[in-house]
Amino acid sequence: MFQDPPTVELLQWLARSSLKQNLARAIRLWAWLCFLYGDESEIHPMPPSFSYAEWRDRFFTATHPINDNLPPLHDANCRCHLTTAAWLFDPGSELSQTDWLQSLTQHDSLPNNIDTILRSRLFAVTRRSLSEDLQILARLGWLKQQDQKYQRVQSYPTRPQSNPTGLSNILVQADLAMIANNLDQQLSGYQRFFIHVDYIVPASKGDAVEDWQDALRKIWEKSPIVPVAIAYHSAQSGQLENGIVYPVCIYYVQRATYLCAWGYTSDSATSLTWRNYRLDRIKTLSPLTWKDPRIPKKLYATFKAKTLPTPDYIQEQMSYAWGFDFYQPDELMVIRFDDWFDVGYVQGTMRHETFKSIPYDQVKLLIETHVTDRQQRQAILNVWEKRSPHDAYYRVRYRKDDPNVLLRLRAWRPKIEILSPWSLRQKIAQEVAQEYQMYDES
Repeated sequence: MFQDPPTVELLQWLARSSLKQNLARAIRLWAWLCFLYGDESEIHPMPPSFSYAEWRDRFFTATHPINDNLPPLHDANCRCHLTTAAWLFDPGSELSQTDWLQSLTQHDSLPNNIDTILRSRLFAVTRRSLSEDLQILARLGWLKQQDQKYQRVQSYPTRPQSNPTGLSNILVQADLAMIANNLDQQLSGYQRFFIHVDYIVPASKGDAVEDWQDALRKIWEKSPIVPVAIAYHSAQSGQLENGIVYPVCIYYVQRATYLCAWGYTSDSATSLTWRNYRLDRIKTLSPLTWKDPRIPKKLYATFKAKTLPTPDYIQEQMSYAWGFDFYQPDELMVIRFDDWFDVGYVQGTMRHETFKSIPYDQVKLLIETHVTDRQQRQAILNVWEKRSPHDAYYRVRYRKDDPNVLLRLRAWRPKIEILSPWSLRQKIAQEVAQEYQMYDES
């Protein structure tokens, strides 16, 4: 029997990304599991292989609408009538609402609209949303999917059942966290799971990076968390930049560790802004107090209003668009791959939540909808008309000029073509021309 309580750790695992952003769906997935594998599974057993419609007929009452509209209040006995709070804090669950909300707060996962979420009807969503729930459960290993049918599994996937510790607590990718949680112990006398990452910071700077990590750990251990004065060597400007910022968290992305911070910098002295600071390029980092006269008024005002940003905000922003520079504006990118390359290296892989395969004909609609410049729009459509309908086309929202995204696009060359935006297409074309000149000299 599935009897796991809806702990923050389990809900975070079910959310797959930002729990604050996806809290309602994570709770609904937990309720799914209670129905499929808990006490309800004996009262309303599912057939060995079932469709969405067969689940719907067992879960809801006969008067529940079968179209894709939001179900109205139609039957007090229908499960779509129950609020989120009713699912969570059933008298028999022994789950304290106060303790549960406190746990969300401690994990920086308490949405601002938590009261609305608790009052809302958890399963009063569209048929499409419920069908997506089934697909998510299949990806998480709770169901087996074959065409439009689903089967329950005999062995539950490894998931958080208590407060997580160690590596699995800091891995953002849910699948990798499951592996780490399952294989973090030695088996038959040997460690069987290893993670190898590219790390470009030279050993000569290792001590400095460790010092900054230790200094930030000490800042985050105290309450209130204080801002810092930072001096940083910017690779973009080639100069030493100064700022007063509020440190939020550390991310390892691609090849180095970065401090994500919010405040004022040399190139943004009049407005609060986000920056990612590579730890090995920090020259000085000094904690201040909130009474320090150097603290800008707007930054101090957010502290007094208790609206300082949390790590959850960064995860939310990164889920909106592809790229680590989460504070940059996002754009729609439309790309094409050779069909054989797509099958071997792109199809079935996870790049970003917004990275979606699209049919050939939909490319025209996207270009006409999103490209506002008439000449650029027509130029892109002229290219599209010459391309094969049998190739693979994708859309994704990405952070403009994000270096990690650009590196991935370069790694895919020459099997990728950027169709839109036009500025990015021209940038890639210029790089290709420069490369060709270097090799053509021979």
